[in-house]
Amino acid sequence: MQMAGFGVKWKEIGVTKHHWISFDMIVIFSCLSILYLAPGSHAEIIDFKSDQWIMRNAQIVEHLGRECLMGFAYLKDVEFDNGTIEVDFAVTRSVSYPGIIFRVQSDQNMERLYIRPHRAGLYEDALQYTPTINGVAGWQLYNGSGFTTGVDFPVDEWVHLKVEVLDEQARVFVNNSDEPALVIDYLQHGISKGTVGVLGPADGTAYFSNFSYTIDNSLEFVPTLEIDTPPGTITNWEVSQSYKLSEIDLETYYGIQNITEIKWKPVESDATGLVDIARSNGRSGGEPDVVFAKTTIRADADKIMELQYGYSDVVTIFLNGEVLAFGNSGYKQRDSSFLGVVGLNDGVYLRLKKGENELVLVIAESFGGWGFICRDGDAFYQSENLVEVMETTGDFLTPECVVYDKDRQALFVSNFDIYNKARTSGGQYITKLTMDGVVDNLKWHAGLNKPTGLAIHGNYLYIVDRTTLSLIDIIAMKEARRVEIPGAEFPNDIDIDENGAAYISDSNRGMIYKFTDDGFEEWFWGEEVQNPNGILVYNGKLYYGNNGDNSVKAVSLTTREAETIAKLKPGNIDGIQMTSKGDLLVSHWEGRIYRISLAGEVEKILDLSVLGVNTADFEYIPEKEMIAVPTFRDNRVVGYTLSD
Repeated sequence: MQMAGFGVKWKEIGVTKHHWISFDMIVIFSCLSILYLAPGSHAEIIDFKSDQWIMRNAQIVEHLGRECLMGFAYLKDVEFDNGTIEVDFAVTRSVSYPGIIFRVQSDQNMERLYIRPHRAGLYEDALQYTPTINGVAGWQLYNGSGFTTGVDFPVDEWVHLKVEVLDEQARVFVNNSDEPALVIDYLQHGISKGTVGVLGPADGTAYFSNFSYTIDNSLEFVPTLEIDTPPGTITNWEVSQSYKLSEIDLETYYGIQNITEIKWKPVESDATGLVDIARSNGRSGGEPDVVFAKTTIRADADKIMELQYGYSDVVTIFLNGEVLAFGNSGYKQRDSSFLGVVGLNDGVYLRLKKGENELVLVIAESFGGWGFICRDGDAFYQSENLVEVMETTGDFLTPECVVYDKDRQALFVSNFDIYNKARTSGGQYITKLTMDGVVDNLKWHAGLNKPTGLAIHGNYLYIVDRTTLSLIDIIAMKEARRVEIPGAEFPNDIDIDENGAAYISDSNRGMIYKFTDDGFEEWFWGEEVQNPNGILVYNGKLYYGNNGDNSVKAVSLTTREAETIAKLKPGNIDGIQMTSKGDLLVSHWEGRIYRISLAGEVEKILDLSVLGVNTADFEYIPEKEMIAVPTFRDNRVVGYTLSD
């Protein structure tokens, strides 16, 4: 691998002191000095001319009929922890990043919420939450669900912005909406206190008016769940002190010119695997900074491991002293719209030797967030109570659902056929398997339109496809009836009660239908039914995956009263079954299966998400205590026995 010196690399990509002192980084806090006195609560608007404000690069001006503020200001003598902050803003479509700062502890540490007017109505990051940690605003690290969202609002008009904060959570409302535009589950400074203010440019692109705040500990939020660390995530590292870029030469292992000793300190990633270097190392000025991070990977034999990684802004990777990879993910360094957001988007194969292997990353930062994330791309989790006992032979077209035919000792599999866009509707089918996973009849019943849920009642196989419910006579292998589902948008899963009534979820419509000999009934809908998928009828209740709030719910078949059984982490709840011991089994389509007691206790028993193997609408076979899992994009059906 031929490489130029790291300093040359940075000159080539054009990162200068002026690049990193950009408005989005906001390093103008250097003058900020705050004294914390007794807390106060102000429901009334605080005039920007009041002596409660400390102005930094700010002006009081007239705009759109109001006296307002343009620039950056914060309140003195305030300790805000929980409560509400409100302000009106008016912007043009010019590039700017105006917003609210809160829990400001110092010029180096605060929470920040801002808008990108030039991306409003176009991109999913027009509204952004980011922490500033030790002087680094890490928006490239904190991006996506819980950090950014798409919003739209008019220009050259006053728009209301409200933030509600409680402990480690916050929610943001735009333009007087009743529903939050952004829900922040994990404020990165945790539970903290500090002053509040507004932050914007003083160039005529953004204005603030009608600022107020209220300290309030009575707000109510839905409690958040602990983040489930994916299998293979590398969480334990050692990080060096910071160096100037000019001191580094990446053509040598540790690449230090005129420095003879590296001082290592242990750091631990967050639950997602992200190492935010700013938590341990602050920036030293305008010139890009560099740190070394190392960890030890232990192998029980010589092998090749796929390392998945993400970083900001520039990385070089070494294994056992040999350079493997160089990457540049800096802002606008790949094209004019490239943001450099950190994700597991890169990979390299590590040739591990038996025993201990030293992995070293050299991470350089210009602006926008300083960090990295790494995991073993071959990792998975399988409970010791789960044993693989069956794997199919033959090919499928993205198997979506498996159902067990007890009378004929067979499995039926729906082929959703997600990839073949050229195949017209009617080109999909049901496959019949033996209990050993051998294909008995690949196209046992064809002529379907991307079928999903399956159920068996008597001698009939019920099949849900995009607009219809089909009943197939299993013995005759012929269609006995096909019925249009009224108002169907995306009918999905199906189950049948002891009286022969079928229940079908419609994920897009937010509806559960009931089907009898008399036809279809819109049976259950409303606030309790948001993006439903997997369903199970058991002992007088219908259990369903309510993906709108990541919960497993149950509704009485007689009273239609709903209750929440358990809350899960984000994912698409696809399959639901009941074990012979009376526990629920629930799958996330993304590759996870959980065992859930009816009291709501959740245990993960399988996680194939890192491998990219799906766990779609599975079947549970009580006589064998076996789970038959369709792997969708992986085109297999895999069987596992489950013990206590």
